[in-house]
Amino acid sequence: METSIYLIRHCESEGQSSDSPLTERGLIQASELSDFLSDIKVDRVISSPFLRAIQTIKPFAENKKIEIETDNRLTERELSSIFFTDWMEKLEATFIDMDIKYEDGESSNEAMNRIVEVVNDIVESYSENTIIVAHGGIISLLLNHYDKNFAFEQWKSLSNPDVYLLKISRNNVQYKRLWK
Repeated sequence: METSIYLIRHCESEGQSSDSPLTERGLIQASELSDFLSDIKVDRVISSPFLRAIQTIKPFAENKKIEIETDNRLTERELSSIFFTDWMEKLEATFIDMDIKYEDGESSNEAMNRIVEVVNDIVESYSENTIIVAHGGIISLLLNHYDKNFAFEQWKSLSNPDVYLLKISRNNVQYKRLWK
């Protein structure tokens, strides 16, 4: 059996905190995303509990009359509790050394393991078509798990929103970007 997982990065938001809502433009993007996804068959929708992720998929879920499940393992990765003026360099370093961990933060490997667990649970559940709505950092770590070439530069090229299709079969994992 093949499992299809649509990985969706949230639409444009007003900030990075867990309760940051989508911007006006982000709400329009969520509606456009719903239209973009309208022809796909979906068994489940699993979202980060962050408001911007839920608001991103809400129009689609309402149109399809499907419940949005939330999973804390899909929250964005916490780089550190300290504000870094050079945070981009610090983030880039975590793609080179996946075990680097800053104060009160999470290493790339720790964050990657969380989202990989979600994917493994989906595969074991026999859901054929699932949507995951999350954040750029955690999604890029998942794609890095399957393709080490998906790293810092690819993370930088993600858009808000963005959509990737991850196809998993017994001996094969493939992904492709669907959002243009």
